[in-house]
Amino acid sequence: MREAAGAREAADAQEAAAGLELGRPDARDGLTARGDAIRRRNPDTLTLGDCWRAFLRLRTPPFLVGAIAGALALRIALGNYDWRDAAVVAVVVAGTPLAEWLIHVYLLHAKPVRLAGRRYDLIAAREHRAHHVAPAELNGVLIPTYAVLLFIVQLALTVWLVSFPIHALMGGDRMAHAATGLLTCYVILGAYEWCHFLIHTPYRPRGRYFRSIWRGHRLHHYKNEHYWFGVTSTIGDHLLRTAPDQAAVRKSETARTLT
Repeated sequence: MREAAGAREAADAQEAAAGLELGRPDARDGLTARGDAIRRRNPDTLTLGDCWRAFLRLRTPPFLVGAIAGALALRIALGNYDWRDAAVVAVVVAGTPLAEWLIHVYLLHAKPVRLAGRRYDLIAAREHRAHHVAPAELNGVLIPTYAVLLFIVQLALTVWLVSFPIHALMGGDRMAHAATGLLTCYVILGAYEWCHFLIHTPYRPRGRYFRSIWRGHRLHHYKNEHYWFGVTSTIGDHLLRTAPDQAAVRKSETARTLT
């Protein structure tokens, strides 16, 4: 117990040294929403339930819940469950950390380019820069509505196209296993949005897993935008060597602006 407490104190001290606020619900660290940004049932305590209700009241989560419910209903209606469902889920989940890392690095952090004297800037990158400028604004944390709707359709189309070669390789009921893949993709998209939202609320992480992604994402915003790209996990960062000891990384002057 003493060793665990000592390790926790050391971690808190290290993060405090990096300028990361660790506890007070009303912290003014620039990365966390104001303490009164989340409506609380108990004014003295911010709970996970308070954050979940606030999340569902935002614009896009109802679309994600609807997509997940629709995919689940489709999967139940198609039936024909077998080992291939578990295989599909495993492949999609295993590929998520890499996909998340690639999207964050090459899409969200894409720089504007000039062609023939004109400046071209990706909408997603421009909106992500706005999030880095004001990370405590919860309305700017989630993916915009148009993008969520686009993702829902794009994922459905992608899964449908990929289902043909997967079916040729694995056999089984193509549509049933495609529905499993689609449901998994929608759940992961919803989990990404929930984790990102929760990280920027005043809620303090208690579990080891959430604490790790919470700390990494805050370092990405505060310390250096070239590291710690994971939101739902740190696996991609560890595999691609973008999760260094924060004490060895210089503080970037462009972490807020991405310029």
